[in-house]
Amino acid sequence: EKLCISEPSNAYDFGQIINAVNTNKDKAACADLLTIIDPKKLPVLLSNKLEGEIFLIFIQSLEYYLVGKDPGLVYQHIFYLSKAERFKVVLALLSKNEKEQVQQLFNSLSENQNHQYTLEDLESLKKVYEL
Repeated sequence: EKLCISEPSNAYDFGQIINAVNTNKDKAACADLLTIIDPKKLPVLLSNKLEGEIFLIFIQSLEYYLVGKDPGLVYQHIFYLSKAERFKVVLALLSKNEKEQVQQLFNSLSENQNHQYTLEDLESLKKVYEL
């Protein structure tokens, strides 16, 4: 059954939704969530709860559902995701395969480039993601 996603008003609500999304590995619901939240709020909503599994479901949802439709939004999300607490920790623990998924998202962003970011922006963000 499809998760019903509404905009979380705080980090607690966001955490509840993320746990449900993660438990069901529901990438479509995760994409819905990432469509309705302002990317700038991501670090605050994530608080100190960023984990590898959550990071990956974000990356996969952005790649499967959003990069073709709204690359600007995807860029914003991965930009603000890199500002989240624990980002460096999660990044350090990614496997080679998981890093390749992140690289694939960056490839899709350069293929679908739009006016909201330049290829230089992408290159500098790739460095933040250690790619």
